[in-house]
Amino acid sequence: MSKKFLLVLFFILSVFAFASGNRERQPEQTVTVVRVTGIVRLVGSDIFPEIVISGEHNWYIARNEMRKLHDFQHRTVTVEGEETITELTFAGGMPAGRRRDLKNIRIISVE
Repeated sequence: MSKKFLLVLFFILSVFAFASGNRERQPEQTVTVVRVTGIVRLVGSDIFPEIVISGEHNWYIARNEMRKLHDFQHRTVTVEGEETITELTFAGGMPAGRRRDLKNIRIISVE
């Protein structure tokens, strides 16, 4: 075999070995039912708006339920819902905090 062929073969095998070792792992998640109190805010961009309840933490409201809280911006609300906590990591594997999402929300009170 020629040196050129062996070099190309080595390059191809090293690319496959690198790609198989760097598979992105799924973030860890936990789901619980919680009661949350905080101020309703609209965050994000015009293209990707998100509704957040800011209290002890920031809870991001599921897209299909944002309309329930849209009219209560800048007001304090108490809701119940299913909280999903996702452990975030940077590309290098360092911890980047937690993201708390709420879905299946039910409005308890609005102040």
